[in-house]
Amino acid sequence: MEAVLAGSTPVHHPSFLASSKYIELFLLKIALEPKYNTFMQVKILSWNIWIDSYFDQIKEFLRNSHADVIGLQEVREDDPSRETIKYMNSLGYNNIFSPTEKDWGAKVSDGPAVFTKYEIVSTQKYILSEEGMYTAAQADIKIGDKILHVFSTHLTHTHQKDSVAQLEQAEEIMKHIPSEMSVLMGDFNATPESITIQRVKTQLVDTDSKDQPTWSVYPQGCMICNPQEIDIRLDYIFTTKDIKTHSYKVEDSKGSDHLPISVIVEL
Repeated sequence: MEAVLAGSTPVHHPSFLASSKYIELFLLKIALEPKYNTFMQVKILSWNIWIDSYFDQIKEFLRNSHADVIGLQEVREDDPSRETIKYMNSLGYNNIFSPTEKDWGAKVSDGPAVFTKYEIVSTQKYILSEEGMYTAAQADIKIGDKILHVFSTHLTHTHQKDSVAQLEQAEEIMKHIPSEMSVLMGDFNATPESITIQRVKTQLVDTDSKDQPTWSVYPQGCMICNPQEIDIRLDYIFTTKDIKTHSYKVEDSKGSDHLPISVIVEL
C-alpha cells in the first residue's frame, strides 16, 4: 500500500501526470526555440575620428567604449602617429578598411572602416564618387546564428547645403544595402532636413528620433563654416526596419571635431 501525505497528490494521479506533461512540453519548446525568450544586444558605435585627431583621446575612448561593432571615418593610412588599424587590432578587433587618396591642402590617404570582435565572413568596398575620393566599407558579421550587414561611409562635405553630388553618393551606397539585417552608419555631412538624409530615410530607419547635434567640437572642423559650438547633426546610424534598437546616445569625447554616437540593436 502506498503512503500518501495528507493533502498531497500521488505521483501517479492523473492531474499530477497532466501537469508534469505540460511542464515537459513547455521546456521542450524553449529548448527548440531559443528566440522564444532570448535575444542578443549588440552595441553599435559610429565616429568620424578626424584626420587631425587628438589620437590619445581617440584611443582612450575606443578602449573604454565596450562596443561590439564600430564604424569609423577619416581613418588614416599614412600617418605613423595615428595608426588606428594597428591599435584596434591590438584590442582584438577584426576590420575592413577602404582608404582613398584625398587632397586636404596636402595629400592624405584615409577612409571609412568597420571593426568588430565577431567573425567577419565577407567584406566589400564601394566607390561612391567618380573621382574615387568617397567610399564605403561593408562587413558581413556573424553574430550568434545571424549575419549582420554593416556599412561605414563618409560623404562629401557641402557646408550644410543640399548637393547633387552628395545625393548621388548616397544613392550609390543605397543600391548595396540588403533589405534585412543591415546597419548603415557614418558621417553623412548632411543635416536631417537635407535631400540626402530624406532619401536614406525612405529606405532605412534613423535610430535617433531627436536629431541630436554631433558637430563641431572645434572651429577647425571646417575653416569655411567656422563652427563655434556643437549645434549641427552630421552623423547617423540607420538600420533596416526588421531590427529593433534602443538607447541611442551621443557620446562625449574631445578627441575629434565630431562626437561619437552609439545605439543598442537587438538580434
